[in-house]
Amino acid sequence: MRVHSKKKLLSLLAATMVLGVGLVGCSGAGNDGNADSTAKTENVYKEKYNPEVTISTVWGVDPALKFKNGESIENNVATKWAKEKFGINIKSLWSVTDTNGAFATKLRLAMSSGQEMPDVVVLGTENEQLAQDMIDSGMFAEVGPLFDKYASDSWKQAMSQDTNVWNQYSRDGKKMGIPVLDFAYNHDYVLWVRQDWLDKLGMKAPETMDDLEKVMDAFKNKNPDGLAPDKVTPLSIGFKTSMNTWMGDPSWIFGAYGTLPQQWNKSANGSLEYGSVQPGMKPGLQKLSEWLKKGYIPQEAALWDENKTTEPTVAGTAGMIPGPYWMSGWPLQDTVKNAPSAVWKPIKIPAGPDNKAMRHGTQYTNGVVLINKQMQHPEAFFTYQNYLFDHYANAKPDGDLSNGLFKGYDYDLDANGKLVSIDKIPGGYVNTIRYLLVRDGARIPDAQMKALLSLADGAEPKTRLEKDVMVNYGKDTPAAAKVLMEQKDISMKDQFTGPTTPTMKAKKDYLDKIESQTFNEIIYGKQPISAFDTFVQTWKAAGGEQITKEVNEWYKSVEK
Repeated sequence: MRVHSKKKLLSLLAATMVLGVGLVGCSGAGNDGNADSTAKTENVYKEKYNPEVTISTVWGVDPALKFKNGESIENNVATKWAKEKFGINIKSLWSVTDTNGAFATKLRLAMSSGQEMPDVVVLGTENEQLAQDMIDSGMFAEVGPLFDKYASDSWKQAMSQDTNVWNQYSRDGKKMGIPVLDFAYNHDYVLWVRQDWLDKLGMKAPETMDDLEKVMDAFKNKNPDGLAPDKVTPLSIGFKTSMNTWMGDPSWIFGAYGTLPQQWNKSANGSLEYGSVQPGMKPGLQKLSEWLKKGYIPQEAALWDENKTTEPTVAGTAGMIPGPYWMSGWPLQDTVKNAPSAVWKPIKIPAGPDNKAMRHGTQYTNGVVLINKQMQHPEAFFTYQNYLFDHYANAKPDGDLSNGLFKGYDYDLDANGKLVSIDKIPGGYVNTIRYLLVRDGARIPDAQMKALLSLADGAEPKTRLEKDVMVNYGKDTPAAAKVLMEQKDISMKDQFTGPTTPTMKAKKDYLDKIESQTFNEIIYGKQPISAFDTFVQTWKAAGGEQITKEVNEWYKSVEK
């Protein structure tokens, strides 16, 4: 979901939530039958192809993606750029508006009916199981040798920031998919609080869970804007999608008691354990149940997804929301339309009884690129992607992508050559990164945070990322990034980054269902807290114990 909190637009930081996906295939001279032998042919890597190379593509188009100047996903400024810059023709085989998983459905149908598959397939994390199934289909080549031979130094350096990114796309030590990189800490969160409410109440930002409860009670029952108690949402969270997500997330509440749900955490003895069945879940569930009864969290929290949790913040009726550092740009800057005196500030995640705090950490991956075994000349894909890593992800101040991708689309300049905010682009802003073959274009994991911390320390913006942050992000974004990094030690990534295990394939859907049902019933008072213990026993007996064994067998195989 470039991860920028753009004005009036869903931030691309939530890139994992956006549906646009591309499939691409490349054809060229030569007649070798697979990618491994291709690497040895005479058709070597070129910066521009003459004669031109054709890359066939199919698209799952995000319904929110906009077009201008009569363009379409098949024919636009990015496809023209590829042709002129690299001698690469982007040919669309088909496209589908990706609502309700339409893209994945169409792709699975194409696989099962024996239709010709594209040479290169790009899938986002929302289609993770499909990616695993496609790897296991045997249709796609080992990509490690291709990456070693053709990827640019800047791409390789970016990938080396976390070598675990390859794990879930590897089989028997062979790299079968190229990870699409994300920005580090992109979906980690801080706690955003209405500072104007705290000031009027004479209260300080909460540092502990006890402090948090006192603040929530004051926000609700002594509201400084004069809102009736039933109109206030002291803490806006939701868990319709997950207990461990990117905005409006409740997982840090359990983190205060020593676990993070719906991910695999490292235990005291060094093995991996599933967070949702650990003892720390019980006090966390009890807290959520208490807070629901007191009206501290939304009564509809079990029905609220990530975006829904932002509605009371914009309406001016919420006091706090957990979310990423970029939220001051979207959606929190719109709060002043409904509450003119509103001031949002980022604060640290409150600690639990034993001074414990944990939040889920951001993986460095946001999808995968698969290369068909039948692809004759995959080097053209690397020509395209290397350029983006060298000139966009790592844009020099005077380079041709130093302000963005396409002038008049995702950026524009004023008469003095200075970047203007995206709401001033003639004809409107277009998220052209979704026109590219790979979702998110190209990202170097630590680049975004480096830019933010540089600005937070008062440096003048020079790079593309720094200029974009300064012009298009909310004014508190660099400060929020600094708050986030002051707690970087509490950031806990999911430690299981391997492929789906056999028992997961068979049992995970059922286990997830009983987990969600049990937790919701406890929070809503339909079952006593002792139901958690029954759930743990059922979870272990119904496949969880075997999954834990398989996860740890995988972990031992990759642990360095």
